[in-house]
Amino acid sequence: MNEKIQVISKYALEGLNVQGLDNAALAAKQTLESGSGAGNDFLGWLHLPSSIDEQQFQSIEKSAALLRSDCEYVITIGIGGSYLGAKCVIEALSDHFAAYKAGGTKVVFAGSNIGEDYLYDLMDLVRGRKFGIIVISKSGTTTEPGIAFRLFKDMLEKQEGKAFAQQHIIAVTDARRGALRGLATQEGYVTYVIPDNVGGRFSVLTPVGLLPIAVAGFDIRALVAGAVEMERDGDQVILDYAIARNALYQSGKKIEILANFTPRLHYIAEWWKQLYGESEGKEHKGIFPASVDFTTDLHSMGQWIQDGERTIFETVLSVGDQQHEVLIPSDKEDLDGLNYIAGKNVDYVNKMAELGTRLAHVDGGVPNLLITMPAVNERYLGQLIYFFEKACGVSGYMLGVNPFDQPGVEAYKKNMFALLEKPGYEEATKAIKEKLS
Repeated sequence: MNEKIQVISKYALEGLNVQGLDNAALAAKQTLESGSGAGNDFLGWLHLPSSIDEQQFQSIEKSAALLRSDCEYVITIGIGGSYLGAKCVIEALSDHFAAYKAGGTKVVFAGSNIGEDYLYDLMDLVRGRKFGIIVISKSGTTTEPGIAFRLFKDMLEKQEGKAFAQQHIIAVTDARRGALRGLATQEGYVTYVIPDNVGGRFSVLTPVGLLPIAVAGFDIRALVAGAVEMERDGDQVILDYAIARNALYQSGKKIEILANFTPRLHYIAEWWKQLYGESEGKEHKGIFPASVDFTTDLHSMGQWIQDGERTIFETVLSVGDQQHEVLIPSDKEDLDGLNYIAGKNVDYVNKMAELGTRLAHVDGGVPNLLITMPAVNERYLGQLIYFFEKACGVSGYMLGVNPFDQPGVEAYKKNMFALLEKPGYEEATKAIKEKLS
């Protein structure tokens, strides 16, 4: 491929001893690709982009077209990887103010929290309007999406009738088992499969992400094509990133801050935080993933990054071309003192802010990695998604953990179920009440 994601470590690895990490990264890559490491039953994402066939594309596009033609809103219900992948791509590609403009089917999200006012407001939004539902859950029993689906399924059936609901609820779930699979079979919903060997945070390029992205009107074929490019020809940049972050971690840098200067990429960082936090944060190991939106956060977090504790490194996600050009006008009075940049486009100023920030942070003792993407479009987002996914697998194995499980996620659920006195949790309920007394 001629244009792709690049990793530049000029301001990150100076003075560090990376001897041995090249071989460690190659060994981790071999472990990943051979399927010989921990969590090897969750490697279905590894060759997923190149395995998507025409029939899969056509099926997803057909379902998306039905929802787009009949619905003003489509509620995508899921949590964690079951919504963040779709959310980050849709937000990256959308008009910043699409929610305030008429026309087109709006994809909205539920099931990622238990906020009563959030659910009330969303119910109020779709009341009296045509809406459909994409419900995403392997089991169908996860609390947050379960509550949301129960509410909106009931609302849709009462508002539009059972027949409409059956045609406009699509379930993305397990192939054979689980409560949602059973309900979908009973009700006759169109269904798509979450592969058993793909964990939620790696599921963007399955129907989990592709269906909502298609409903939002974006080109899932170009998205997957970009991922295929990185799958086939991205190993060097993937290794560069994995080596750099492990070298920095070993040198005492425990926090990675993903920074962007493009507002569209806010939810890319949210997806990235789940991917790396859930994959590497085990056995009291792992880099803490944080994120900032610049230049906005330079006026809040910028002080801490510049002068705070030196346990951080910064990874800047830099975008080449913008979609539009806005020129700064000249002003006769020049009371704001901005005539020195009159005639320049806004992105030029933003790029200078980006470069100036990177230099300042390096001078302040913050190692700085640079990831460049030529533009924000489906192709390069596909590249970026696969790049981060494979680098995460390599980096996790270099760290010595299983990047594909998440045992710590279950701890809060056990306590929540005990406090709610869910059947089967009687002993835990008793124990937690004693602890709180």
